Amino acid sequence: MLDKIDRKLLAMLQQDCTLSLQVLADAVNLTSTPCWKRLKRLEEEGIIRAKVALLDSEKLGLTLTAFVLIKTQHHNSEWYETFVERVEALPEVLSFYRMAGEYDYLLQVQVADMKSYDNFYKKLVNAVPGLLDVTSSFAMERIKSTTVLPL
Repeated sequence: MLDKIDRKLLAMLQQDCTLSLQVLADAVNLTSTPCWKRLKRLEEEGIIRAKVALLDSEKLGLTLTAFVLIKTQHHNSEWYETFVERVEALPEVLSFYRMAGEYDYLLQVQVADMKSYDNFYKKLVNAVPGLLDVTSSFAMERIKSTTVLPL
């Protein structure tokens, strides 16, 4: 169970994971050793999954965001495992969800332009047989995008 100190540490790390142990410890009124032990526990429990640098897709020339909805005719575990493995291997896919409702899967895809998306689309539909419907929507403007979870 997370207490108030854990939540404050997590909130701070979500904003800037480069904060020093001493800065974190001071902010939660702990010495460095107990603070380090808390952080280690949060990592071991999988609450802290990774420490990464967030990159600006536009500055890197990856300006097209597509949301891809997929319907399939297959739902057996062998097909599912193959499909997941092949989609996870596509670097353009930032998020990948199995859905309830009209569509079976949702992908968030980041590419440079429409030609790049077309190349991605061809790889996707040829990756695994049995896709009934692949529908794409394109973001015109990113209004909010965050990795910060509400604690």
